[in-house]
Amino acid sequence: MSETAPAKGAPASRPSISIVDHIVVDDEGRALTEPLREDIRLLGGILGEVVAEHSGTDVFDLVESARVAAFGVRRNEIDRSELADMFVDLDVATAVPVIRAFSHFALLANLAEDIHRERRRAIHVRAGDPPQKSSLAATYRQLADAGLGDEEVGKALADANVVPVITAHPTETRRRTVFEAQNRITELMRFRGRTELTPDEDAEVTEAIRRQILTLWQTALIRLERLTIQDEIRSGLRYYDASFFEVVPAINTSVRAALRSAYPDAGLADEPMIRMGSWIGGDRDGNPFVTAEVVTLATTLAAATAVGHHLAELENLAQELSMSARLITGTEPLLALAGADADDPGVDEPFRLALRHIRSRLAATARGMFDDDFLSSSDLFLVDGKSPYHDASELLADLDVIDAALRVNNDATIADDRLLSLRESVRTFGFHLSGLDLRQNSDMHEEVVAELLAWAGVHADYASLGEEERVEILSAELQRRRPLTSPDAELSELATKELGIVRAAAKAVATFGPEAVPNYIISMCTSVSDMLEALILLKEAGLYDPGAAGENSPRSTVRVVPLFETIEDLQQGATTLLAVLDVPFYRALVESQHGMQEIMLGYSDSNKDGGYMAANWALYRAELDLVEAASRSGIRLRLFHGRGGTVGRGGGPSYDAILAQPPGAVRGSLRITEQGEIIAAKYAEPVTARRNLETLLAATIESSLLDVEGLGDESESAYEIMDDIAARARAAYSRLVHETPGFVEYFTTSTPLSEIGALNIGSRPASRKQTEKISDLRAIPWVLSWTQSRVMLPGWYGTGSAFEEWVGDDPTRLEALQRYYEKWPFFRTVMSNMAQVLAKSDMGLAERYAQLVPDEQLRDKVFGMIVDEHERTIAMCAEITGTDDLLHDNAALKRSVYNRFPYLEPLNLLQVELLRRFRAGEDTPLVRRGIQLTMNGLATALRNSG
Repeated sequence: MSETAPAKGAPASRPSISIVDHIVVDDEGRALTEPLREDIRLLGGILGEVVAEHSGTDVFDLVESARVAAFGVRRNEIDRSELADMFVDLDVATAVPVIRAFSHFALLANLAEDIHRERRRAIHVRAGDPPQKSSLAATYRQLADAGLGDEEVGKALADANVVPVITAHPTETRRRTVFEAQNRITELMRFRGRTELTPDEDAEVTEAIRRQILTLWQTALIRLERLTIQDEIRSGLRYYDASFFEVVPAINTSVRAALRSAYPDAGLADEPMIRMGSWIGGDRDGNPFVTAEVVTLATTLAAATAVGHHLAELENLAQELSMSARLITGTEPLLALAGADADDPGVDEPFRLALRHIRSRLAATARGMFDDDFLSSSDLFLVDGKSPYHDASELLADLDVIDAALRVNNDATIADDRLLSLRESVRTFGFHLSGLDLRQNSDMHEEVVAELLAWAGVHADYASLGEEERVEILSAELQRRRPLTSPDAELSELATKELGIVRAAAKAVATFGPEAVPNYIISMCTSVSDMLEALILLKEAGLYDPGAAGENSPRSTVRVVPLFETIEDLQQGATTLLAVLDVPFYRALVESQHGMQEIMLGYSDSNKDGGYMAANWALYRAELDLVEAASRSGIRLRLFHGRGGTVGRGGGPSYDAILAQPPGAVRGSLRITEQGEIIAAKYAEPVTARRNLETLLAATIESSLLDVEGLGDESESAYEIMDDIAARARAAYSRLVHETPGFVEYFTTSTPLSEIGALNIGSRPASRKQTEKISDLRAIPWVLSWTQSRVMLPGWYGTGSAFEEWVGDDPTRLEALQRYYEKWPFFRTVMSNMAQVLAKSDMGLAERYAQLVPDEQLRDKVFGMIVDEHERTIAMCAEITGTDDLLHDNAALKRSVYNRFPYLEPLNLLQVELLRRFRAGEDTPLVRRGIQLTMNGLATALRNSG
């Protein structure tokens, strides 16, 4: 959006690029979105009525005036300064309900857009159109077209495993009450759209929607207190009842059946393809609130959620399976399970008896795991004298008896309903629910291990040793069963805490099974010793066993997972992998873990370190190198992608991102983080959860079985070109972020960084250390700050310069990039994600934030560099893609940007105004609240918090 005059009281400045000029919406596009606009008009109209009734007509009139002016700005009918002037010196008590109104509208517009996507998909299905890309149906069709054989499919998917990992530092800004009200409105809108209603019925549904919107309006959007880690644990678990228990088992069942039907001789196992993971309560990297007690709480609550679900479903099954022995044949295993005699005339309902026995054993299991308060009085009554299940496989075996007995009586249709779902749930969730990963920074490991070695008399100054000596000492200790400490050892607070955490994990493994804590992730891993230090801690807790002396048979149910984060660490990742596999006992450990080594790739810090293009290419190159290293070493590689919600942290459409991986990087197995508001957007309710989980699975299967890179013989030359472009992009990025004097001052004063800490969106501090260095700042506030100020710098900066420099005046070079855009999924995805970020950026609004920088010379220099690169990047994007339309390949985002981004204008302008007052000394609770509310509203509207 262009701005032809400066902000009030601000010096004149250069005009900025109009992003709307790069978003093309034709008449057909408008027609297709008319139902969406109708929904938005309905919801917005009700919201307006509520605002007028409960906050007064003055507030309503100001909201309406601002709304009209915002659209006028988009159409270049008025200058942005006219809209900004409405908020200059506006009473804060009036500003707050205005902010809330636009924030609520953003939330309701998100809801309408999600429903519209469902509506469009249903239209395509009813029309008999081919299945949509990224659906499992489309994947099955592609596999069939490829003519794959059973053996090929069986080999690629022998241990297929897709694990979405709910992370330990969510940026979800909505409170649970807001979340639940939004879900109720969604259901009402779906009902209204799918049902032929009479006028009276329609009025009744509309009134029900009005009640929910009124409830939302009178519910505080932000928390008064910061979330605790305990809150985050419970928040993460709510998605299981909301969607995962219904959807995950259903997908696992259906995909197994579909693949077995198409490839009956592939030998596909019964193991679930989708399992769940979590970092919430186990990730202590920079989070001092994660303790042994927190690990215990996280694993216990997760297990209680799983076992509680199983108990409830057993009770429901007992109500449903009322078959009488007078009408069906009771199999011997069923009667044995029921504890009944086949000749006993008093046995009339064997299924119910058998299910009562199963439930009683599971209740006995639960009593051994949890407090008696966990069980209902009826469950406690069942427990006496019953032996608990040793593990979930024993429960599954009993349920299989029920299943077989139903099928003997031609009751397959009953067996394939709730019972099938429960059997799959037990396979998928076991008694542990999801695997809790532990994570800590390598620096912390070094400090603790140094203390342990000194206490044990192994070496007085481990930190002073070089890498070779460290590996030698650690290897020796990891091949001995002796502990380095004793229970009465007096250790530092850090060592005591770290050992307490791994011991709590060991207790969870003993109680809930090895799946409860499957991985130990090492942040900022740079060396072999970093990996071995983590094993030392696992050994002290009994999670790692060196085996008998001289047998070289180490065992650990917990995998050690290095996390390569910075550009340099990614570039050295394969070297580190090969080096650790050269350590004999470690190689033996990997062999004992099914020959599998997992590597985690960090999208956030690599981007903060080197910029968008350099980070994306470093990740791709690292994967190529790791795949080659794993092949050379004869091990299996599983990659864990640490992606955030925003493009600057690896975000973007998951399907495209997975298909953009290099050849051999997936191979049936994938772990991927799900963070912040993305969790709610994807998994808040069953319809969207199924769609998003299917997408992950579809992309994983396609990447494992099909040639998706598409470069053929051109791959090596393409890689060399990208090496050059990435180096240029990193240099351009570094000139601004790392080399421009005063850049940190510009960043901290032109964005709401310092105010983010008060938003109460998570338990984790904004920085790993108390410092103003960019390198120490966490990626979430780094990205969130640029997102709020509409610069979106982490998602594009440096790329335009790199392209422009590399292409120069050579048309053949431009043609090469255009060719890659057409045929190479990696390059197309990088360009598409960048275009999405550019579409959400706005240099006119960014200039408003730049005015907050006190140093005028610094402001002009840095903002000038940002605007120049922004224009350059948009121009090069158009040259490469062949279109000025930034969103030509993303209809959903195009609708969003075009139809409702004007509603963001007042939120941004009010945020700038309140930041200006706050920093001028107007530090009142209401001003703080207003700033926090604008952050919440913008995060909701932009659908990414960081």
